[in-house]
Amino acid sequence: MWLTDKQRKRVSPADKKTSGIPMPTRMVSNGEYMPLQQTPDQARVESGILAAADEQGGKLGLDRRSFLRSTAGLATSFLVMNKVFGGDVFSVAHAETTDPAAAAERASRFADQYIVDMQLHFVRDDYAWDGILHLGNYARKWNADLGEITFDNFKFDNFMKEVYFDSDTKIGLISAAPADHGPNVIMNNDGLADARNFVNKASGSRRMLSHTVIAPGQPGWLEEIDRAIEVLKPDSWKGYTLGDPFDNSQYPWRLDDEKLMYPAYERMVKAGIRNVCIHKGLLPEDYENVITHWRHAMVDDVGPAARDWPELNFIIYHSGFRPLLTAPDPLLAQFEREGRIDWVSDLADIPEQYGVSNVYAELGTTFGSCAITHPRLAAALMGVLIRGMGEDHIIWGTDSVWYGSPQWQIEAMRRIEIPEDMREAHGFAELGAADGAVKSAIFAGNATQVYGLEDLARPDAAWKTDALSKVKAEYIAGGATPSNNFYGFIAEAGGQG
Repeated sequence: MWLTDKQRKRVSPADKKTSGIPMPTRMVSNGEYMPLQQTPDQARVESGILAAADEQGGKLGLDRRSFLRSTAGLATSFLVMNKVFGGDVFSVAHAETTDPAAAAERASRFADQYIVDMQLHFVRDDYAWDGILHLGNYARKWNADLGEITFDNFKFDNFMKEVYFDSDTKIGLISAAPADHGPNVIMNNDGLADARNFVNKASGSRRMLSHTVIAPGQPGWLEEIDRAIEVLKPDSWKGYTLGDPFDNSQYPWRLDDEKLMYPAYERMVKAGIRNVCIHKGLLPEDYENVITHWRHAMVDDVGPAARDWPELNFIIYHSGFRPLLTAPDPLLAQFEREGRIDWVSDLADIPEQYGVSNVYAELGTTFGSCAITHPRLAAALMGVLIRGMGEDHIIWGTDSVWYGSPQWQIEAMRRIEIPEDMREAHGFAELGAADGAVKSAIFAGNATQVYGLEDLARPDAAWKTDALSKVKAEYIAGGATPSNNFYGFIAEAGGQG
């Protein structure tokens, strides 16, 4: 990982420092970057949520943790964020925070919403929670031929619980990253395909998609694409133009490198696997000093490749958001002054600049990190992307399980609205209702079209009545208990981020 030995002494596992709040109130890093210290506003949000939980929970006869695990606790968190950051960026009815029945009614209204998360990951290798074994035994009930369940069946521990049981996610795509040496850091290509096949077989429907990770320039990388087409049959491809994201890679590359990349594109088009997902942005704190080839994380190579290969879809992960590790206020001030967000605006300009319609922006980490550092910045992000690329070119992803269950991110998107003053100043349109046209397209409609998942969007789709849905119903009926844990690293108090 990018964290040095010195930096590792200044971080703690996020799941060991949990306060029970259902959304992060500080930056959580997956190890690719040094997390920022908690901002003063985030500290006010945290203390405000805890105080509200004590007050409201006490009135309801609930302890703090029980209240925070409830739908009312999540609603309260958004209400506090509005108070701290100002305005009403998140839509919250006061009754949701005081009346569990009102909160539950709203939650049940959206429980069946079709949500497709196109960026999911397994938790880090050193985290051990044996609850996944119990979920595996559930899976044995779905399919008795699965045999004994051990950690080796999964290669991830509580991924299933956090994503499929404790959130409204219906379909997910699992991803990984390349490495210069050895197999993928998180999961190799065979493991991704095996996990997808296992979950879909056990469920009895198509609940999981998977990538094959490409490693341009590495020995045998084109042969690995050929093998994947023949054997693994991935749903799409995943690449990091930086090369290995956990090191100063020997193999950075550009999407528009005709000699290197175009032979690969030919194979992808011929195979009919035409979605190319590319990690862009999300650089560490002092990226100009740490990464010698940081310019490969920019989006300037996207337009030429998309123009030359209209048969492919280029899905830019994280929307190219560069300044992950910068305090939100300067970013927001820059936007208010210039109407632009570094690299995100460059991505949003591509359709008009190059006359293409095959470039998409994915929201993993970017939307969530903006939402918890400054909601107005998250609203600006959505406005910039939709104005430039269209609501039909935004893909939902959460980068979970680094940030725990994706439910808080789902609720943030359901509730967020671009403030009126921002809409008037920058020509943004309203995002609308949680289940309105814009958010429905972002949550699932766009991915459904790009991935050809129309059968999964039907009223009688198999996932609505499959084995996994029945087990989830049992889980909820038995008193579902979200962990409210997060699985990356946070900065130690007093440590310099």
